[in-house]
Amino acid sequence: MIHQKFFGEKAERVTPENLGEAVQQAIEIEISTIPTYLFTYYSINRAPNQQAMINSLTNALLKIDREPRYTFEEASEMALNLSADIMVFANKAGAIIMSVAIEEMLHMALSSNIKQALAGQPILYGRSPATWPCDLPGHKPALKINTSKLDMAQLETFLNIEKPMKPKQKTLKAARNYIPYPTIGEFYDMVIDCLDKNPGLRYNTRAPQLVPEKGYYAQNNIDTIYYDKNHKPVFTNENEGGDLICVKDRDSAVAAINLIVEQGEGRLVPDAPYLDKDNNLDFAALLKYQFKPEPGREVSHFEKFAEIYQTYYAMEKQYDALGITDIHFSELFVMDIRSNPATTDYPAHIAPVSDLINGVYTYIFVMIEECYRKSGSTQYETFMFGIHKSMIFILNSLCGDIMKLKYRADDGKEYYASPTFENYNFSPVARPKAQLQALYAAAVAVYPAISYLGVRINDLPDVDLK
Repeated sequence: MIHQKFFGEKAERVTPENLGEAVQQAIEIEISTIPTYLFTYYSINRAPNQQAMINSLTNALLKIDREPRYTFEEASEMALNLSADIMVFANKAGAIIMSVAIEEMLHMALSSNIKQALAGQPILYGRSPATWPCDLPGHKPALKINTSKLDMAQLETFLNIEKPMKPKQKTLKAARNYIPYPTIGEFYDMVIDCLDKNPGLRYNTRAPQLVPEKGYYAQNNIDTIYYDKNHKPVFTNENEGGDLICVKDRDSAVAAINLIVEQGEGRLVPDAPYLDKDNNLDFAALLKYQFKPEPGREVSHFEKFAEIYQTYYAMEKQYDALGITDIHFSELFVMDIRSNPATTDYPAHIAPVSDLINGVYTYIFVMIEECYRKSGSTQYETFMFGIHKSMIFILNSLCGDIMKLKYRADDGKEYYASPTFENYNFSPVARPKAQLQALYAAAVAVYPAISYLGVRINDLPDVDLK
């Protein structure tokens, strides 16, 4: 599907005339972040083999040319302690990134509720980025986002996506097909400004929305939990961190927007020493800044990513100081995968599996759109037996399965395969579920290990394109 171009060449603010397009832009901003966060999440080995890590680190430490050399006992103890720190960090980083991805799904639903109330059906199918890398829709200056493994550069991209706005920043002007904005928060402020200046806007209270108290949204799941060094489970999202909001008037629309912004950017600290006068991130200053989250308050996405960024930097610096040269820090817990992969990069024994992943990923958006056309039991069954099941029991499983496969890339090196999170274009001449079943048949023919997913795919709701 070809992405819609928003507005005219001179659109620089939200008005009643372009409000629907502006909220659709908001939806696509949220959609764009989901695959980049998920890809990085799946690049992390959250449960590496600790004994194998200890053995590798012990051997590497014994090879270091230093005086006096480490004894076996010293190297073993150092390796044990280092491996424990890495195990906790890898698990925690994964849990934090997944917690953000889950809240981005919530934000997509909240912005979709706003559009349903003010401008009609939200458009989700085909609105995920078509290729990688891509620009975050409407961001000014342009912000390139990638599907890339966990490293400092990718974390800097995450921080730029979620960075807060210094007060009294002037709106940047640019001739483009999106309303330009320097931060996501300022874009939503423009939407609120339009709502406030136009109290006569009509809200459709009869059209279906994804609403609270249906069990549609859960702040935490098994993938947002990590264990500290004392083996105590820690939840990365607060239980009262937010929920779906039914948009029926100005106040509920603003409440939904405020939740999106507060969870993403959070509250700007006084003076924000990690932001320069032009609102650019000063990463050196950010590494030194100590955030002090309030007890019981939901930590923003920006602060969550800052914590991973600061910890990664400190641990890598400590690791490099040991003098280990034959094992890079990230190799101990990050999969060796290529950035911005496409299904066309993969050989015949992997490409059909990638197609199936993209088909499932895209079908989730098809089913979410259906939830904005149907209410009652039909909506509930589509969400719980379709969307929820696809995300937890099909997509999550497939993403883990494909990363067990290896291939030789055009640079001559061997890599693990990974999900590509590309839009899958369903043909209009057959129902999407039937096409999904055909994708499964092709994938299981080259990768029989995924045969357990056949029943799960067959049990999905049969939703058509509209």
